Amino acid sequence: MKNFFTLDFWFNIRPGELLGSSLKALVLLVILLVAATLVSGSLKKRKGLYRKTWERLFNFFTTNAVIGLLLLFFTYETVLFLSARFWFLLWALEIIVWLGFIYKQAKELPKLKEQREAENKYKQYLPK
Repeated sequence: MKNFFTLDFWFNIRPGELLGSSLKALVLLVILLVAATLVSGSLKKRKGLYRKTWERLFNFFTTNAVIGLLLLFFTYETVLFLSARFWFLLWALEIIVWLGFIYKQAKELPKLKEQREAENKYKQYLPK
């Protein structure tokens, strides 16, 4: 665990293979991302207020599943530069930023729902 917090661990160009629990955790994460892609893919087809959020989540899960598979492959094959650990840091940063944007959009859904209800209530009094 001491080695985990050193710059040499994260920026070594020849880090070696992932072993043990690290490899299992990465494989499990990729499997979860693929499963979430399938679920969000079926949910994004529904019409309604949450459709855009499900589309964004589908894009998020698909992209990160592909990136995770590539990182897993490069690490397993110990490709010189592409198996470096700093790619995992960049991937984690990308996940955090992207989820922040999705959260920001999803946080505005109650306002949109309230706005739609007010609009529908107003339209009921208009002549058809």
